[in-house]
Amino acid sequence: MIRVLLADDQKLIRAGFRVLIDSAPDLEVVGEAATGREAVDLLRTTRADVVLMDIRMPELDGLAATREITADEELAGVRVLILTTFEVDEYVFQALRAGASGFLGKGVDPAELLDAIRVVAGGEALLSAKATRSLIERFLAQPDDSPQATPEALRALTDREREVLGLVAAGLSNDDIAERLVLSPLTAKTHVNRAMMKLGARDRAQLVVIAYQTGLARGPQ
Repeated sequence: MIRVLLADDQKLIRAGFRVLIDSAPDLEVVGEAATGREAVDLLRTTRADVVLMDIRMPELDGLAATREITADEELAGVRVLILTTFEVDEYVFQALRAGASGFLGKGVDPAELLDAIRVVAGGEALLSAKATRSLIERFLAQPDDSPQATPEALRALTDREREVLGLVAAGLSNDDIAERLVLSPLTAKTHVNRAMMKLGARDRAQLVVIAYQTGLARGPQ
C-alpha cells in the first residue's frame, strides 16, 4: 500500500484528492496538511511514502518544505510530487533543485495523477507534458549556488552504468533502456539503482541533474 500525504491550503481540493486517491486499491491517504510546516511535521508521524505538495502555502511554501524533507535523513524514503496551478518554468526549476521527484499541474487527468503517485513512489522521476526535458536542460544551464556534482563523481561508475545514466538523462524508462541496450528490464533497473547508490542520488530526477552537472549529458548546443 502506498501511503500519501496531501499538502494544500484549500480544504476542498484536499477533499477531492482524498476521494480520488482512496478509491485506488493500492493507495491510501494518511494525512492532510494546510501549510508547508504542517506537512513536514506530519511526515514524521504518518510516515507517508509520497507527498502531494502544493507550491503556494502559508508558513512554509511547498518548495521550502520540499527542501526540508529531502535534506532530512529521517525522511529519506519520502518522495515529493509537486502539484500546482503554476506550471511554469521557474517553479519547475526550483522544484527540481529542491529535490522533488515529480511535477504536475492541478488540471491533470485523475488516472494520470494516480499513476504519477505510483511512479514517484517507485523511485522514478516524473514531469508533466509541459515540464519537459528541455526545461531540465534550461534550469541546469542557469547559475546555482548549491553544491555541484563534478566529473570525478562518475569514476565510481562502471562503463555500463555510465551508459545507463546517459539514457536516464535522455528521459528513457527502464523498459526503454532495456530495449536500447538489449538487456532485461530487471538488469536495466539494477544498473540504475547502482548508479543512484554510488552517486548518492535519491531518485531518477537527481540522477538526471548529476548527469548534466558532470557533463555526461548535455543540452542543446
